[in-house]
Amino acid sequence: MTTAPGRAPNSSVLPAILNRWSPRAFQPESISKEELLSLIDAGRWAPSAYNMQPWRFIYARRGTAEWERFLSWLIPFNQFWAENASAIIYVASQTITLSSRTGEPSPLPTHAFDAGAAAVLIQIQAAHNGWATHPVSGFDHALAHAGLELPEEYELHAAIIVGRQGNIETLPEALQKREAPSDRNALNEISSEGRWNASTQTNID
Repeated sequence: MTTAPGRAPNSSVLPAILNRWSPRAFQPESISKEELLSLIDAGRWAPSAYNMQPWRFIYARRGTAEWERFLSWLIPFNQFWAENASAIIYVASQTITLSSRTGEPSPLPTHAFDAGAAAVLIQIQAAHNGWATHPVSGFDHALAHAGLELPEEYELHAAIIVGRQGNIETLPEALQKREAPSDRNALNEISSEGRWNASTQTNID
């Protein structure tokens, strides 16, 4: 299992959740298809509206023919550190389906919520198995959508970078300072009972 030093050791939250964090330092190590699929398999068990399971995960592994192509869609900053990772998983979800009653296209309003739930399970399973993950939104969505040959009714959300956590000294000094588990807002800042609490609002300038 991966570990996240300094994170709420006395918390009642499951260690598998607390120990998941998003490093950028990776070892240039390969991952077998079987091992990667064992992580993605965890995502299959996520809940989804009407059990529609709208998520799709398209992956490439280090050392395979698809690796450089998947890497090229990331923005340069993310390419810099992700090139040492073991796999990249692009996360997409189906936005519409055919209605069982009318046969007409019908929107799936919770498709992104459902795909996010599945993606989190993959990351928790990875942490449990000793793999680090770092989800990113910094990539060329149009190029990746086309390159993955996704149908029009699928939306691309994120890429999950997967690998063995590496030595912090492989990163530039500026990134070394950021290579630590991040904190979270206090529970009373993100939750309220009965109605909206204005004090929890995040200001957007």
